[in-house]
Amino acid sequence: MSEENKVEENSQEKVTSSQGRRAEKVGIVTSNKMLKTVVVRVDRLVRHHKYKRYIRRRTRFMAHTNIDCNIGDKVRIIETRPLSACKRWRVAEVLQKVVL
Repeated sequence: MSEENKVEENSQEKVTSSQGRRAEKVGIVTSNKMLKTVVVRVDRLVRHHKYKRYIRRRTRFMAHTNIDCNIGDKVRIIETRPLSACKRWRVAEVLQKVVL
């Protein structure tokens, strides 16, 4: 029986390693006017290839949410299957609520 358990454990390890981890990003909610959808702005720093300086870049993601999010909230979004034409992310948690 111990051999069967080892085989099952090894097969489970292979499945989890082939699937990989889902990408996670942290950003700020910029719009919540849609139903069950928020727009999240993610800021990142990119090094310029010639001048070796860091440039601030912004990317906007449309994310699915069932959590109540307001403009200015800091949220964590994770990659998911396509939910619509534009939504490939969902809000995992609200990290910091905005003070009104």
